[in-house]
Amino acid sequence: MTSQGSPHARFERALRTGNATLVRGAAAESPRVGIEDALRVCVVLATAEPDRYEPAAIRWLGRLLLEEPRITLAEAQLAAAALTALPRSSRDVPAVVAFGAFCEARGLRRAARALGELTARCAP
Repeated sequence: MTSQGSPHARFERALRTGNATLVRGAAAESPRVGIEDALRVCVVLATAEPDRYEPAAIRWLGRLLLEEPRITLAEAQLAAAALTALPRSSRDVPAVVAFGAFCEARGLRRAARALGELTARCAP
């Protein structure tokens, strides 16, 4: 462990900065980025690096379908629609709020918090 802490601690600090370069670097150093943290990376990319966002969002949706037990088709559709709306969160706050509620219900609380913070920044 370095003086900067564990890879996960560096990852958390990078997420708090919102700097996509730092986030991608810290994620690469982490032994595993779980589905919840991967969505938090998507939130950063949606605003900081929109050109990298869509491939990351598609990977996240694939992980959701594979890793979350008993996901319904309606939930998959909600997640896909919300991921589409995320880069336009200032214009589509209801979709992002619904996605946050979905994440909270699925136990992805840190991801739900990140989505809530994004919508708070977008509020007039």
